[in-house]
Amino acid sequence: MFTREGPTLRELAVQALSSVERGYDLLAPKFDHTPFRTPDAVLDATAAALRELGPFDSGLDVCCGTDAGTGVLRQVCRTRAVGADLSAGMLAVARRTRPVAGDGPRVDWVRGDARALPFGPVFDLAVSFGAFGHFLPREWPGMFAQVRSVLRPGGRFVFPLAAPARPGSSLYWAVAAFDAAMRVRNLLWRPAFVMYYRPFRLTEVRAELGLRADGSPRCRLVVATRV
Repeated sequence: MFTREGPTLRELAVQALSSVERGYDLLAPKFDHTPFRTPDAVLDATAAALRELGPFDSGLDVCCGTDAGTGVLRQVCRTRAVGADLSAGMLAVARRTRPVAGDGPRVDWVRGDARALPFGPVFDLAVSFGAFGHFLPREWPGMFAQVRSVLRPGGRFVFPLAAPARPGSSLYWAVAAFDAAMRVRNLLWRPAFVMYYRPFRLTEVRAELGLRADGSPRCRLVVATRV
């Protein structure tokens, strides 16, 4: 699963016994060498879809990590792209490895919690990649409300959402085992490390965003428009 440049099992264990913020501070220097980084295929497909929806002036990458998603914003936004993340370590890697240079929008990185975003309604687009497992279901309404609050009327909130693993498949059992291990860990150890793969599914998200169901592809791009 990991390259030689990625974290060791010991480093992952230390991360797992930390808080979410501290854990990602520790993982940040090697994060791009793990399977947790959003695959380029997903990023490229999202960028292609956004080109059809745009143009956009300004965009926000919610829980930007080391800047994979902010790279999508640089392709589809004309004036400004902002990456926001709780982890100072992840933002430091983003600043260091993705220097602001050349043509394209102005790029900024801001330390902030998705549950209390430090912006007004100044964005035409918000995206997020692979971060929702860090929020408990009871936190989703507040998080979505925060994203809505930073979008201008007509602004879009866009994120890819993979279909659940087929019941009985190896991936299904791997995900189930991971979530079960995290629940046991959080019962026995503090601070909690919230990272659950199974709860954030299209059915539940649609209920929060008011979307309609239409088919069941392998991976769907969710587009919510502020009205």
